Amino acid sequence: MQIHKDMLIGDLVQAHELIAPMLMRAGMHCLGCPSAQGETLEEACMVHGIDCDTLVSGINEVLAERA
Repeated sequence: MQIHKDMLIGDLVQAHELIAPMLMRAGMHCLGCPSAQGETLEEACMVHGIDCDTLVSGINEVLAERA
């Protein structure tokens, strides 16, 4: 699985069990919030002051190792 910054948070959290903990470690503690579910990863990163490209790269690396 490969994630992209235009994917919705709700879809990402459901796609793989490792994604939610990684997002929370990055500083996104409101994953269960209804409004967060409809945000893209890029939008959520912007709100939280997180470099989206670095986060996407890190998540994809972990997912590739687990494949």
